[in-house]
Amino acid sequence: MNTDDGGHHDAAVDALAARAYERAGDRYTRGGRRVLADPRPEVDPFEPDEKGWIGQGLQQLLAAAVAYRVAGADGRATQRAVEGIAASRDFGRVLDEPGQGACLSEFVADFRVAGGLGGADDAYDDAAARYEAAGDGVDAPQALATTPLFEAAAATIKQVARGQADGEIAIKWEDLHGADPDRPGDFLAHRARFKKQRFRGLIERAVDDGHLAAPRGTTEYNNDGNRCPNCGSTHVNWAGTGILCLRCSTPTESI
Repeated sequence: MNTDDGGHHDAAVDALAARAYERAGDRYTRGGRRVLADPRPEVDPFEPDEKGWIGQGLQQLLAAAVAYRVAGADGRATQRAVEGIAASRDFGRVLDEPGQGACLSEFVADFRVAGGLGGADDAYDDAAARYEAAGDGVDAPQALATTPLFEAAAATIKQVARGQADGEIAIKWEDLHGADPDRPGDFLAHRARFKKQRFRGLIERAVDDGHLAAPRGTTEYNNDGNRCPNCGSTHVNWAGTGILCLRCSTPTESI
């Protein structure tokens, strides 16, 4: 993480590795709230910010909602989603760079899905429309999509999806974005349209499987020093405070 979350994000990932999903939700919640309050020493969350660092706080609240769903704590997932929607809308009054408001609307839709709330499809349609409307003001959509706000908004769906793909990158850049960056509005609106089609189903499968993968960090295939005690893989993922199995997010053992 590039924001000051007090170590809660890493602790949440450690909890995911231990299959302690409600505890993971708690640590994601604490990290998210801390980042929203004080993202970075030089960043006031209630002042305009072209990078949108508060997105990393929203992402942790979103991951918390998903973790609670997987833990069977649906009420807590709903509470976290309501909290995230309120925060996203609040910051929509502050982040005024072209496209940022649409990205926050994308977060609103994501929270509706993660919390099991109604209105998600309409929220994604609203986000797509906002992207289209903002398109003329976006000079470099590819650069915008790599800012912290936009990367944070893409992180949770990628995390959920990799747990259903043996830990591989299941959702790529070209999946989330349109084909033509010379049409900025459509290029960015594709994010909302793609999520409308996929995010709910991915979360429902994670709930059915009872498994939420750790996010993908630094990885190595055929590592000589570590093996997964669960599935036997030697493909590793440095995430949280330890070395996890790339395939199933179990803490590895030294060999």
